[in-house]
Amino acid sequence: MEEEVRGILLLAVATMPDNLVKKLDLLDTLQRLGVGYYYKKEIDELLRAIYNDKDGVSDDLYATSLRFYLLRKHGYSVSSGVFLKFGDDQGNITSNDVDTLLMLYDAAHLRTHGEEILDRIITFNKSRLQSLMKTDLEPDLKEEVRFTLETIRFRRVERVEARRYISVYEKKATRSEAILEFAKLDYNILQVLYCEELKELSIWWKDFKSRTDLRFARDRLVEMYFWMMGVVYEPYYSYSRIMLTKLILFVSLFDDLYDNYSTTEESQIFTTAMERWDEKAVEKFPAYLRALYKNILDTTEEIVKELKLQNNKHAELVKKMVIDMAKCYHAEVKWRDENYIYVPTNVDEHLQISLRSSACMHITSLAFISLGDVTTKEELEWAFTYPKIIRGVCIVGRIGNDIMSHEREQASEHVASTVQTCMKKYGITVEEANRKLRVIIEKAWMDIVQECLDQKHPMALLEKAVDLGRTIDFMYKHEDAYTLSFSLKDTIASLYVNFV
Repeated sequence: MEEEVRGILLLAVATMPDNLVKKLDLLDTLQRLGVGYYYKKEIDELLRAIYNDKDGVSDDLYATSLRFYLLRKHGYSVSSGVFLKFGDDQGNITSNDVDTLLMLYDAAHLRTHGEEILDRIITFNKSRLQSLMKTDLEPDLKEEVRFTLETIRFRRVERVEARRYISVYEKKATRSEAILEFAKLDYNILQVLYCEELKELSIWWKDFKSRTDLRFARDRLVEMYFWMMGVVYEPYYSYSRIMLTKLILFVSLFDDLYDNYSTTEESQIFTTAMERWDEKAVEKFPAYLRALYKNILDTTEEIVKELKLQNNKHAELVKKMVIDMAKCYHAEVKWRDENYIYVPTNVDEHLQISLRSSACMHITSLAFISLGDVTTKEELEWAFTYPKIIRGVCIVGRIGNDIMSHEREQASEHVASTVQTCMKKYGITVEEANRKLRVIIEKAWMDIVQECLDQKHPMALLEKAVDLGRTIDFMYKHEDAYTLSFSLKDTIASLYVNFV
C-alpha cells in the first residue's frame, strides 16, 4: 500500500508543470493525514520543482495560497508580494469561497516581521471567518472554520491533526481510497508502537516512584509522553521519545520541587550537588532528596550509556542539559527570594530569567542529541545559545504557561508572572494583559518562521523546534493541560486507545 501511494505521488511529479493545484493538494493531503514522512525525498523534489518553476505562479488565489503555505512551511523563501495582484479597490485580499478563505488565512500566518500585506490579510479575514460562524454554513465546513480560528494549520500537532483529518478526508468526494486506507493503517500501526513505548516507560516510572518520595510532584507520565511524541512522532525515533520522556519528567520534578516544596537552603544544596554529579554529595540531604538525586543520576547515566552503544557522539551532553535545568530553576528561586515583592518593569526583563526555566532550549537540544548523526557539534553549540527559533519557542512556552496558570500560581508564594508584569507596566486588567502577551507570542512565531526561511541550519532540526512550539501551543490553548490533564482525556484516548 505504501508503494501504491508512492506511485500516485510520482505520477504527480512526472506531470509537472500541469495541474499545479492537484499536485499541491496531494502533497498537503499526505502531510495532514500523517504519512508524509514516508515520502520526504519525493515531496522535497516536488517542492523544489514548484519553487524553481517561476512561470508556475497561479492567477488563482487558492493555488497561490496553498503554494505559498507549503513552500514557506518547508523553508523556501517565497515573497508575500505574490498576493498583491488579488487586492480589491480597498486593498483587501479575500474570497467568497470558504475553502479559499481558509487557505489564505492559514498561508498568511507564515509571516515574518514587517510583512504588512500578510498582517492585513489576517486581520481582515479573521473577522470574515468569525462572521461565517454566525451563518447557516454547512456543518462540516463550519467546523473547519471554527477549528482554523482556534489553531491555524501550521501550528497543529502532527499526530493530533492526522487523526482529525482522517475523519475529514473520509467524507470528501474527491478522496483516494488507497491514500485513505494507507493513512488509517499507518495510524493504527503507530498507535501500537506508541503503546509499547508507554508500557516500557510505565514499568520504569513505577520502579522510579517506588524508590523515590514524589508526594510533592505531579504524576504525569502519559501526558509527558504525549508532549514528547509531539516533538518526535516518527516511528524510527522510538528511543528519542523514551529518552525525552524520562529526562523531561525530571524537568517537571524540578519545577515542582523548586517552586513548591524545597526550602531555599535545600534548593541550594540540591543544585550544588547536581553540579558536582557525585552520589557522595547526598550526605547533607534531607531523606526525600537523597533518593530523588540518586535516581536522577542513575537514570541519566543509563541514557548516556545507551546513547554511546548507539555510537551517539553527543551522549555526554545529556548530563550537561540535566544539570543546566536544575540551575535554571534554582535561579528562579533566588530571584523570587531576593525580590519577593518585586515585579519586573517589563516583559523583556522578566524573560531574561524566566525563558530558561521554560526548558524549551533543553527539550530541543536533547531532541537534537537523540537524532544522532543528523546533528553536528556545531548545531548543538548553536542551540545552546538560545538562537531566534529556540528563543521564539521558549516565549511561546513561557507566556502561554503564564497566561493559563497565572491565577492558580499567584495564590501561593511564586515568582511574579509575565501577566503580572504586563498588568503593572500598563496599569491594566488580567484580560487586557493577556491580549498584549498574545501579541508577543505572535511575534515569537514570526521569529520561528524567519529562522526556517533563513535556512542556515538543516530543516530536519528546525522542524523539531517547530514541532515543540506546536505541542506547547496545544498544551496551553485553553488551560494548563499538563497540570489539569483531564482536558487531554479525549486526545490521549484517540492516540493510544481507539483505533481509526
